[in-house]
Amino acid sequence: MLWRLAADALVLVHLAFILFVMLGGLLVWRWPRLCWLHLPAVAWGIVVEALHLTCPLTPWENQLRRAAGDAGYTGSFVEHYLLPVIYPAGLTPQIQLVLATLVMLVNASVYGVLLWRRCTHSRR
Repeated sequence: MLWRLAADALVLVHLAFILFVMLGGLLVWRWPRLCWLHLPAVAWGIVVEALHLTCPLTPWENQLRRAAGDAGYTGSFVEHYLLPVIYPAGLTPQIQLVLATLVMLVNASVYGVLLWRRCTHSRR
């Protein structure tokens, strides 16, 4: 039971990290120093998706699930938990590149607005 709870908690941490990668720039608007944590997270998210790497949290979660007597799963966190909701057909390398591009575009937009606002306020 404890192993299963740990695996479920890790899934929540994994999901929170993904949301932070995608939307953390919005938090940077409120707390600008958070960019020092957010930008490396964004870089990691882009690299994992673009190079089709397995996030270290995925094997860790599988190990916890096996310790709980459950079967682990193959593939990534995104493939196992998010794609069945978003893309029922499964993850392909092309979709991973689209996800990496989406991460870049969302965050470039947010940081672009932040820089623009900072530049216009510093001129006053």
